[in-house]
Amino acid sequence: MKSLYKITLIFGLMILVASCHNDANPNYQYFPNMYEAVSAETYATAPVDVFKNGKEGQLPAPGSINRGFEPFDYANTPEGYALAKANLKSPLTVEERISDKGKELFDIYCISCHGATGDGKGKLVEREKFLGVPNYKDREITEGSIFYVETYGLNAMGSHANQMSAHERWLVADYVLKLKAQ
Repeated sequence: MKSLYKITLIFGLMILVASCHNDANPNYQYFPNMYEAVSAETYATAPVDVFKNGKEGQLPAPGSINRGFEPFDYANTPEGYALAKANLKSPLTVEERISDKGKELFDIYCISCHGATGDGKGKLVEREKFLGVPNYKDREITEGSIFYVETYGLNAMGSHANQMSAHERWLVADYVLKLKAQ
């Protein structure tokens, strides 16, 4: 009989404890600042004493660059193009030059306008979406000028710097020179 009372008492205490528990509103919070951060709004009108001028949204530090960004030393001007054409040399190794990666990238980004052989007769030119795409064999181009044009764009061609990394642009430039030589 005593064991029945003990079992009933334990069962009653378990029901009492379980009924008082609320997952949505816990009784205690350890380190409440970790759960409920005190933050300021970026464009709030109230001044914030933490930052200068009382603004949360600050400009980047002078001279800083984005992560992964590779600065290009030639300006986006005709003079910069001439300098790149004369001085800029490819950093590719012999193994990278003989790989098919340049052709693969050319087929993705360039073939629609410049054509498979670099004759300037791609699908978009045939359908008269773009006109005046040059034939590589008719142009005086160097690996530096090709890389410059891929980076900044020229005439109707836009920049491909956002689509391809600098290394990939060098691979395409090498492949374009191979097409010119054919």
